[in-house]
Amino acid sequence: MSNSSELLLDAQNISVYYGQVQAVEEVSLKMHPSQIVTVIGVNGAGKTSLMNALMGNLPTNARSTGVVNYLGENISALEVERRVGRGLSLVPETRELFSSMTVEDNLILGAFRFRSDKDGERQYKLKDIYELFPRLKERRKQYAGTLSGGERQMLALGRALMTNPSLLLLDEPSLGLAPLIVREIFQMIQYLREQGTSILLVEQNARAALQIADYAYVLEMGRLSLSGPASELLHHPGVIESYLGLGSSQKAAN
Repeated sequence: MSNSSELLLDAQNISVYYGQVQAVEEVSLKMHPSQIVTVIGVNGAGKTSLMNALMGNLPTNARSTGVVNYLGENISALEVERRVGRGLSLVPETRELFSSMTVEDNLILGAFRFRSDKDGERQYKLKDIYELFPRLKERRKQYAGTLSGGERQMLALGRALMTNPSLLLLDEPSLGLAPLIVREIFQMIQYLREQGTSILLVEQNARAALQIADYAYVLEMGRLSLSGPASELLHHPGVIESYLGLGSSQKAAN
């Protein structure tokens, strides 16, 4: 990764346990500002557990060890709400929307986790979210439970942006979506990075993730097996064989 001493996120030896079962084993990862970093791996590799540990959002039957440093501060003991206040925001795999509330009310609820604009950073407001996602504006009075899968993912992203994050953690944003919508979501991820938001992206869709990321980690059975610049991992024989499918070496080279 970059030699710059300025680290946005420095997670050291993160382990996650569910009772006596270890789901993540001493994983360390780093991020610099304005990067897209991806963690790829198959279902069950421990990606979601890792994300929840970084966010302080593990279920009550789980615990984590290790150190999470964010902008030089050890936030390991902070509750999730205080991590949001520091500038982290998680879009979970389940999206966790309020189905019986309108699109607009879901977005407004995101603003309740609002953090102040102390450093002159961009503040997202409803009008900004509607500009980013015109479909949400069209459906702003519609109940979230009636939205399509792609629209629900847009709403989950929009709600997270209402907290004005410096670091956005995205857990499987392409899960269950049509290819055209996946392309749209990944274009939005790139746009957000261009606007100054750093992205930690967990994905089973390794090709899509590696194509937009700066740096990548490969998680296998709770352990890191590989890491490096995403452009290199896109052509790594082991990654091609395990994650990119038959004939991917030719496609990745195009």
